[in-house]
Amino acid sequence: MQQFIGEYIDEHQSVLSQLVACAPDIERVAQHCVAAIARGNKLLLCGNGGSAADAQHMAAELVGRFVSDRPALAAVALTTDTSALTAIANDYGYDAVFSRQVAGLAKAGDVLLAISTSGNSASVLAACEQARSLDCEVFGLTGRDGGALKAVSDEVVIAPSDQTAHIQECHIVIVHLLCALIEQGLDLV
Repeated sequence: MQQFIGEYIDEHQSVLSQLVACAPDIERVAQHCVAAIARGNKLLLCGNGGSAADAQHMAAELVGRFVSDRPALAAVALTTDTSALTAIANDYGYDAVFSRQVAGLAKAGDVLLAISTSGNSASVLAACEQARSLDCEVFGLTGRDGGALKAVSDEVVIAPSDQTAHIQECHIVIVHLLCALIEQGLDLV
């Protein structure tokens, strides 16, 4: 077991060290989020499974606080309303669980942060298409080769791994970096 633990941690550190190459992408996404919030728009976040947890985590950090004691920021995780999720899935199919919420909640200039380790989650991609149709900006967090999410995003941050667990570990680091950069950026606006 100790060998497995050591190898896992070594791989984790290797992947995280490669994440530094994504710094320009992370910075661009943060700048767009800052601009959207500064002009009175909101961030909508979605993902499935662990990516849903990341969406919720980021929304909580922005509405609450990450580091700075500052006003609440407009961020909504589309993964938290079980009544909406189950009604939409029942009536329209699971692929519509996020896109239907985007249709009802988004306005032009809002930002959708779409999280999918594979970049190919149908429900996440449908949300991206809906957001685009409403003139929202779309940013993706993914892994592997970026999947279809790469093509439907204005900017995408691709975690440098093919393993879901390591992609998710990168995503939480990216989420924390985005929260920090958003807070710092709003201090400058």
